[in-house]
Amino acid sequence: MRAMLWDLFCRVIDNHGDLGVCWRLARDLAARGHQARLWIDDAAALAWMAPQRPYGIEIRAWPDGDVDVQPGDVVIEAFGCDLPPAFVARMAARQPAPRWINLEYLSAEDYVERSHGLASPQFSGPGVGLTKHFFYPGFTPRTGGLPREPGLLDRIAAFDGPGWLAERGWAPRPGERVVSLFAYANPALPALLEALGRQPTLLLACPGPLQALVTDRLGLRTIALPYLAQDDYDRLLWACDLNFVRGEDSFVRAQWAGKSFVWQIYPQDDNAHHAKLEAFMARAGLPEAWRGVWRGWNGLGGQALVGLAGLGEATAHAPGWRAQLVAQPDLLSQLHGFLGPSS
Repeated sequence: MRAMLWDLFCRVIDNHGDLGVCWRLARDLAARGHQARLWIDDAAALAWMAPQRPYGIEIRAWPDGDVDVQPGDVVIEAFGCDLPPAFVARMAARQPAPRWINLEYLSAEDYVERSHGLASPQFSGPGVGLTKHFFYPGFTPRTGGLPREPGLLDRIAAFDGPGWLAERGWAPRPGERVVSLFAYANPALPALLEALGRQPTLLLACPGPLQALVTDRLGLRTIALPYLAQDDYDRLLWACDLNFVRGEDSFVRAQWAGKSFVWQIYPQDDNAHHAKLEAFMARAGLPEAWRGVWRGWNGLGGQALVGLAGLGEATAHAPGWRAQLVAQPDLLSQLHGFLGPSS
């Protein structure tokens, strides 16, 4: 595919996941020879998330009005963020018109396969005459796949986890397992700390609402981590024996790590996240005991965290699940295929 200019639009809602996904996509585009303009309403988190900016990526403030630029060849509307009307009007005036993609949230639910790739012709408004397409990441061949940069698994295989931890002063003591914690506020934290303390554990707590609540106790040693750039956060996941992750970006990266993990799904007021959680556990074929741990951490199941039942099965299961995902083309490769050879 020829080198193209991509416009990526992203709004930061209340966490870092949306920006994290979009920044990874921008980096992957640049690494494959494209140019990307990332339009963002709050870029503050990039100071720690992306301290190094690759050539080929331009950061732009979300436009309040019109901007005197020609839209790129492809325009990505991330997570239904609603493009600025003036920019849409410029898209409609461009010849040839850019390809317009609504990059949706990740889900394992069945509707994703039915909705992936659907067209939405614009019959009114500033984009009249354009067609927007919905692109759904996912876990099956009938979806858009997952973000995965070339060579990722080779880098994981060559990674020296103990050495990397030691270089940063985060090395476990003899006999300690290493666990990372990245989470939203969670009333199940005391139960988790009790469960972890039943075996010598080093808990590496990422910044967030739980970090200040994590303290040493019998069997449990804790370290409060600083904010980590994306690459270093990935290495943290690779270096740990068990990872607690949240949202979308860290959820995907935990699966590439090939280690056992527990996902805290983003909570929704109508509890729609319950069905999303169950859909993924079923899709991935998680061991039943480990599903109980996931439900417990997400507030759906009593004392399931006690003892972390099923951890051994989950550890054995993780590499096989990753192998299934690797068999599918990555998200950007699928975007290329969707746009077609003439793009």
